[in-house]
Amino acid sequence: MTNTVITWTIDDIASRFHEATITARRLPPVHVQGFFNTWPPILRQRWEWMGVEEKTYRPVPPCPETIDRMIEVMNWIQWIETEQRHLVWMRADGYRWRDIARRFGCDRTTAWRRWQLALLLIADHLNARELKGDLS
Repeated sequence: MTNTVITWTIDDIASRFHEATITARRLPPVHVQGFFNTWPPILRQRWEWMGVEEKTYRPVPPCPETIDRMIEVMNWIQWIETEQRHLVWMRADGYRWRDIARRFGCDRTTAWRRWQLALLLIADHLNARELKGDLS
């Protein structure tokens, strides 16, 4: 049995963050518990449905493996500073570099360098953990 060591790269981590944002969007909405409606459903005529807004459909809920990977990514985010967290999540969520730079008050290349540094810190932490054999 061979013992393989996974070397994490910045691209691997960026793709995992992107997957986590997609998974978070696919989670079902949170509702306040304890409130319910006792009224019977209203049976409408065909002409009454004409002015009703169409239902908004949510994507298919994510599978348990993707939720586990999202939670793992959320644990990784604790290893970097708060501003770096915002930067990484904004980029994973698909914001343009121009919008990110405006949010942080810097140039696009500076925002990109800070993003690279944040992902590099996570990669170093993961690679050091893999070398130690500590998978928790």
